[in-house]
Amino acid sequence: METRVQVFAKAPIPGLVKTRLAARIGVAAAARLQELLITRAVETARACALGRVELWCAPDPNHVFFRDCARRYGIALAAQGEGDLGARMQRALAAAYAAGAYAVLIGSDCPALAPADLAGAADRLHAGCDVVLVPAEDGGYVLIAARRTTPELFEGVEWGTASVMTQTRSRLVSLGWRWEELPVRWDVDRPEDLERLRAEGLLASKRAV
Repeated sequence: METRVQVFAKAPIPGLVKTRLAARIGVAAAARLQELLITRAVETARACALGRVELWCAPDPNHVFFRDCARRYGIALAAQGEGDLGARMQRALAAAYAAGAYAVLIGSDCPALAPADLAGAADRLHAGCDVVLVPAEDGGYVLIAARRTTPELFEGVEWGTASVMTQTRSRLVSLGWRWEELPVRWDVDRPEDLERLRAEGLLASKRAV
């Protein structure tokens, strides 16, 4: 089975991304940070060398930054479409399934993810897991890999809360699916996360904020 890596990202539009961080660093710097995070996520997706890399864009793939990513990295662009985060992830995973592929889906907010994390998730799919998750410190998750999918996995989840991972586990139990969890990672969302990002040097090779 082919494995696809899908990166979810919002367009780096000043005032519409990283709004909690923008209060400290300004809207222009927050948009620049979004560009750096997306770039790192795409580079991580390509470095794991699992197969086709897709950048799933919100609100759509027409932003010049997304088009530039496609040109520079030779990746495919797709629109996340309408609905909450769960509906949009279901759409992406279902697209991979319809094409006869497994999917490893990541966001752009977790620079702590390494190519080995993505490769490890794919290995577990090929070993028979239905779903692999990388939990986030804030109670959500930063990676979901799947060899099958259904809307039931995502419906009714309180996205953006500390209950996401707990609710997802409950749905997996109800579905009777086999899943595994990889080590917890952290994402960049709050002002204190920016300090941690700087301290760990995860964007040290780039012109970070």
